[in-house]
Amino acid sequence: MLPSPPTPLGAYVEAVQSGNLVFFSGMLPVVAGVPQFLGRVGGDLTVAAGRQAAVTACLNALAAAKEFLGSLDRVARIPKLGVYIATDGDFRDHPKVADGASELLEQVFGADKLSTRIVLGVSSLPLGVPIELELVLEAQH
Repeated sequence: MLPSPPTPLGAYVEAVQSGNLVFFSGMLPVVAGVPQFLGRVGGDLTVAAGRQAAVTACLNALAAAKEFLGSLDRVARIPKLGVYIATDGDFRDHPKVADGASELLEQVFGADKLSTRIVLGVSSLPLGVPIELELVLEAQH
């Protein structure tokens, strides 16, 4: 079951469609606007906690997609997933953390709709969370 769709935490909208592509604002691991994870992966948080934060952020993205599209059945493909991870120092397990989101998308949509992906380590993210996801979906009519 999906959570309630996230609401913007600032002056922006959660989704914009251009042609068949739907671009989603950065998705955070929050529930009702409250961060569920805080800190940096590899410092304050383990890889397992980072993966779970990625899953929580991805569930928010799916909830936003369902609200925007009316149904997740309208997703034709996932062209891009970006995973930004707040990390400490020499952290190197970015792909393991990002797999939390990628594996959830694979479970929901199947391997044939999997995305390309970029995974980046950053020094900080909004609200002090460890993960922010960038998602682009291709919608069918």
